[in-house]
Amino acid sequence: MAVMIPHYLYFLVILPLLVTAQTQGNFTLGSSLTAGHDSSSWVSPSGDFAFGFQQIEAGGFLLAIWFNKIQEKTVVWSANGGQLAQSGSRIELTADGRFVLNDPSGQQMWIANLAGTGLAYAAMLDSGNLVLATNTSTILWQSFDWPTDTLLPTQQLLSQGDNLFARDSETNYSGGRYQLAMQADGNLVLYTINLPQSSVNYAYWASNTVGSGYQLVFNQSGMVYLIAKNGTILDQIFPGETSTSTDAIYQRAILEYDGVFRQYIYPKPSSSSVKRWPMAWSVMYPILPENICTTLTEEYGSGVCGFNSYCQIGEDQRPKCLCPNGYTWVDPNNEMNGCMPTFVAQTCDEKSGDFDLIQVVNLNWPNSDYEHYSEVPEDWCREDCLSDCFCAVAIFNSGDCWKKKIPLTNGRFDSSVGGKALIKVRTNNSTLQQLNGEVKKRDQTTLILIESVSLGSLVLFNILLLVAFIIVFRQNKRKNRATSQYQVLPGTNTRSFNYNELEKATDSFNEKVGQGAFATVFKGTLDYENTSVVVAVKKMHDMVNDSEKEFQVEISAIARTNHRNLVQLIGFCNDGQHRLLVYEFMCNGSLSDILFADQRPSWFTRMHIAVGTARGLHYLHEECSTQIIHCDIKPQNVLLDDSFTARICDFGLAKRLKINQTRTTTGIRGTKGYIAPEWFRSMPITVKVDVYSYGILLLELICCRKCLELEAEDDNQMVLADWAYDCYKEGKLDLLLQNDDAAKSDIKRVERLVMIAIWCIQEDPSLRPSMKKVLQMLEGCIQVSVPPDPSSYISSIQSL
Repeated sequence: MAVMIPHYLYFLVILPLLVTAQTQGNFTLGSSLTAGHDSSSWVSPSGDFAFGFQQIEAGGFLLAIWFNKIQEKTVVWSANGGQLAQSGSRIELTADGRFVLNDPSGQQMWIANLAGTGLAYAAMLDSGNLVLATNTSTILWQSFDWPTDTLLPTQQLLSQGDNLFARDSETNYSGGRYQLAMQADGNLVLYTINLPQSSVNYAYWASNTVGSGYQLVFNQSGMVYLIAKNGTILDQIFPGETSTSTDAIYQRAILEYDGVFRQYIYPKPSSSSVKRWPMAWSVMYPILPENICTTLTEEYGSGVCGFNSYCQIGEDQRPKCLCPNGYTWVDPNNEMNGCMPTFVAQTCDEKSGDFDLIQVVNLNWPNSDYEHYSEVPEDWCREDCLSDCFCAVAIFNSGDCWKKKIPLTNGRFDSSVGGKALIKVRTNNSTLQQLNGEVKKRDQTTLILIESVSLGSLVLFNILLLVAFIIVFRQNKRKNRATSQYQVLPGTNTRSFNYNELEKATDSFNEKVGQGAFATVFKGTLDYENTSVVVAVKKMHDMVNDSEKEFQVEISAIARTNHRNLVQLIGFCNDGQHRLLVYEFMCNGSLSDILFADQRPSWFTRMHIAVGTARGLHYLHEECSTQIIHCDIKPQNVLLDDSFTARICDFGLAKRLKINQTRTTTGIRGTKGYIAPEWFRSMPITVKVDVYSYGILLLELICCRKCLELEAEDDNQMVLADWAYDCYKEGKLDLLLQNDDAAKSDIKRVERLVMIAIWCIQEDPSLRPSMKKVLQMLEGCIQVSVPPDPSSYISSIQSL
């Protein structure tokens, strides 16, 4: 009987995982990781992914990338699946610019194949991509270009020989029996592999897009689809998750060891589920192929489940490998390696009376025939197999009789198979009895061992239970103290503070870190649940007229939002005449602080910020329960956390819309230079005003200059939007980049980003794309068409 373990005991299970050292940021030459029980890892800025050594077996370590915030630590990429590393092996960014894995004796086990020289650092990204780059952020190597068995959102397979290779088994990461190939001819194909060679053997599924297919795309929204070179979608493999925000789930698509290509989702840990044991990975449907048991029928080879076995699809849509009566596993540890008879085979001088036929309906082994008879009765088919020493199985179906010999191949059990299998077994077999006796002996030995272990486990369990009780008791005391200190806004995790608490937290509002039209922001420190948290306290000015309305809007708009590209509201104060908002503190300030400084952020960092800002706006526009128009997107309202991830702030000017409401017609809001033309035309205000502002912001990120520079030496360069379009139209985009060598070396991307920005700043709001489409264009999921002239009207408006 299964034993249900209380959820609080899982703390004791994951405790050893929490003591492993983890580091974040860029890893420079000389950085290394060593395999061992206390292996450290390189963690992405959000902590979602980690790179390092995972112990797979005693003394065997896999150099891998995995999901880091969930219990399973699911591997998404590995370097040395075919040869596990011993304890003491080391992966190192060497001083001479190599990324190499050596065993404890210094012998090379694996090395990254760099596309160029000048390696300066490695970075583990929030996308799950490990990159090796130069000082100018030019990528020399990335794990996304060398996939193993898994694809992650934003990852692609190009028709240049990119493949996914299934592993050998669930726990063996060496090359397995299946491959997903994006072929140079444009066809996406699932193949069996002819082990121990690595050559393809049999195609059991194909997209049939020869001459037109170009790229398999896994976009941020969870869709997996095949596109042509012009961006046309040819085949949608997986539709993606539509009922849940993609920001609330992890996703992966994997060619599994059973030959099936599946997409999985997993709920991200959140503040509401910290004390709840997380769910498991959930498979999405459809899967490819839908039924591999009946799809895979190769001319040579054993099929899905190995020789002499058969395949059956379970309720979970996974193939189950089974042995027919009279057969047992060749390798009990790997049921996909087939079955062998438990009896001595029939010799040609033996009487048929020593054998019998066991009947199983809807079971067959195609491609194992050596004889076929038509229009015969079933009794005749039975007797003919019993008297034939070569016959191991007879298949009878509507007057047809097929005789099959060992090894049996491509076995499948399914209602679509029809007919019946007549399996020959020995009726009186000393060998079988001997085998059964050995099995019973092993079972008795195992039973004694299990009882011994169970007794010891019971004692350990009671000790763990006592420890867990003490831990939970202390946590509840802390929680009760915290709850009594700070009230929580119903339905949210937002706390209510009184004015004295925030005055104390900010040292009487001593350290000012920002100021706007309606508020001043101070840095402070709050103590709760035995933890000190640095916060930004936004103190609203005298609450009269519109200002008080702004406060009410900001509270209701932000309290129920939750996205990694938005600044999180921790709490608020509504104490008498005092109105304050408490946010998490962003240590790298605002985008404007670094974008227009003498030392500009790297090209890679700017693109990271551009995508993050787009994701935040997409969430506000389309994924909130209440749609939000920000109305004041600009560099000052894009804050940067410790990993320079974009976090949109200041919803004080936001317009909240019901889910079925698309526009509002209030007075002009926003900041000069970023205001959409419709504000000046008494036109309806929609989410497209944010798209316009984002387009201006994107141009600023590309060029590292302000949208309006009245002191520019050349009058044609005063308005960035006009100048950028002129440079694009004349093919002189390098003029926008000044001395930015990294951006110049990525000029194709620069051109695409400028085109996206021009689409965003179209005078006609209906021509502007949605933020969802902007995000898809940024991620390369859809092509960017040639934009029209955004109109000279922009220049006259912005100079007012």
